[in-house]
Amino acid sequence: MSELANILLVDDNPKYLKDALPFYGYTVDTATDGFQALSLLSKNHYDIVLLDVMMPNMNGWETLKAIRQNKNTQYIPVIMLTAVSEEQKIISGLKTGADDYIVKPFILPNLLARMEALLRRVNWQRPVEKNIELPYNTKQKPLLTSREKEVLSLAAKGKSNKDIADKLVLREVTVKSHLNNIFKKLNVTNRTQAVLLAMQTDLIN
Repeated sequence: MSELANILLVDDNPKYLKDALPFYGYTVDTATDGFQALSLLSKNHYDIVLLDVMMPNMNGWETLKAIRQNKNTQYIPVIMLTAVSEEQKIISGLKTGADDYIVKPFILPNLLARMEALLRRVNWQRPVEKNIELPYNTKQKPLLTSREKEVLSLAAKGKSNKDIADKLVLREVTVKSHLNNIFKKLNVTNRTQAVLLAMQTDLIN
């Protein structure tokens, strides 16, 4: 899978996007507050910053101001991620220097589309790929057992390993074993990527 861009994800709860974005070809580094973000920005090149507003130590607004005041980072595109939806605060964020603004909870395709549009606007030199290469040949889909399909279906509904074990009358260690087998068959590394793949195909009902 080709790499589309280098992303800095600044969020005190980054797991979902950290797992999901590499599935679509993005390289992702994470910071859990503004101080960590500024440190990473001083050492590495990033094409987009995804910046959460509510964070400990140094919030998103303060981080955005620091990014825009530094001549080495002032032109990096920034998408703000926040649960705040008041129009005035959105306007304030854009005036501060945000390039886009997305309100939580959001659907992943919405964020991906905004990232692609932003990359185009800043003259990203490599074309954004529209057809993501799936990690297996779609003509020969991996054969999941009926039990693996049940486990994956429940995982897609956000169920924890314990929830899945209780629902299917299994031990948690057995659920973990099924998930590991699913990851190997789908050529993915975590449950988020497995669920995204299942949603994009008809691997599960």
